[in-house]
Amino acid sequence: MSLPGTGTAVCTKIPILFQCPLHRNKTKVRFSSFKVRSKYKMESSDPSKRIIVCGAGVIGACTAYFLGKKGAHVTVVEKCEPACAASGKAGGFLALDWCDGGPLSALARRSFVLHAELDAELGGAANYGYRRLDTLSLSLQEGQAGTQAGLVLPAWVDGPASRASHIGTPQTTAQVHPLLFTRTVLAAAAEKYGVTVVKGEVKEVRLSDRKEVCGVALEGGEVVEGDGVVLALGPWSARNAVISGLCRISGLKVHSIVLWPQDPETIGRQALSISYKTAQGKSREHEVYPRPTGEVYICGMSEEVEVPGDPQQIQPRKESITMLQRVARTVSSHLGNAEVKAEQACFLPCSEDGIPVIGKIPDIGGAYVATGHSCWGILNAPATGASMAELIVDGHAKSVDLKPFDPARFRRSSRNVSIS
Repeated sequence: MSLPGTGTAVCTKIPILFQCPLHRNKTKVRFSSFKVRSKYKMESSDPSKRIIVCGAGVIGACTAYFLGKKGAHVTVVEKCEPACAASGKAGGFLALDWCDGGPLSALARRSFVLHAELDAELGGAANYGYRRLDTLSLSLQEGQAGTQAGLVLPAWVDGPASRASHIGTPQTTAQVHPLLFTRTVLAAAAEKYGVTVVKGEVKEVRLSDRKEVCGVALEGGEVVEGDGVVLALGPWSARNAVISGLCRISGLKVHSIVLWPQDPETIGRQALSISYKTAQGKSREHEVYPRPTGEVYICGMSEEVEVPGDPQQIQPRKESITMLQRVARTVSSHLGNAEVKAEQACFLPCSEDGIPVIGKIPDIGGAYVATGHSCWGILNAPATGASMAELIVDGHAKSVDLKPFDPARFRRSSRNVSIS
């Protein structure tokens, strides 16, 4: 599997570019609240542990959680709302071993285990729909007459399938509701570890004359003081001079819909990875994930376009949404007349080489970055956050070896970082 335009393999077992989950259980998912405070100056007897996390997506939330757990004094800065971009519109699919054989293997495996531990700590099943599930790979073609004889499929999948295989079990695949997961983690960070969340747009990382972080300037003139900063701004990370002088972070636009079937009880507990051929002969890749809430998430239709300046400006293409609705009708008659709860799009953050950028930014004291996770952000957020917390507080990461993700791999001979 390669990211479009890079030719770089990221996870050898990914049947398609982006993953998402599915199901029908009656588990009630509670929306977790979080406190937004307008307290800008952090108080700490140990100034080396005053950390500012820029971005309240899943990477920022997990980083803040594990930093707080290790005793750091943390402020999270978010422009709009927690999980307002890709972290709130992703599928939330988790896989233990789909990245085996590549640079993400250890990160993915550790994260899969941490997701189970967070489920126990935070009540994941009740609060954000965590559950283990089976995963199937299917081939479907529009206009084909019924399911091929001999295929064994879940009862709710009654479309024209020509091939099916089991690619994940409850031991190796799982799911979360990404928006609820992100907000639950951030709420726990605030309630258990005193993490502060402030609303504001990051304009600049403030550096001392020794090129060490001393704070973050926000739109409007406020300054959040601190001795370390983590830039976890997804595809917007490179808009900060600290990152743009080091590497490029782009965004891949992906579309999705959320459906509510007339009878959610008919939808089974299986995630679907689909190779889809239209009546016109075009091949596409899609994911279908029923969720414990009863809703069904379907994604696909990616395109490389410019990332807008504000996440709230992202709008889906009508043609892409129409295609996803066609996929829904083809996969299952139970989805053909389902209520459409959401038509949406988001941007997956992609690095130059298709590998996440996680670690210390070279030549700047106290500056760190965690971005570029592409379609595996929800999966890999816990191990990213835990490793970043170890790196920042202890001086080295123990959960995962971060060398493959080191920002220094993009180091250039000349860098232009202004000092304020």
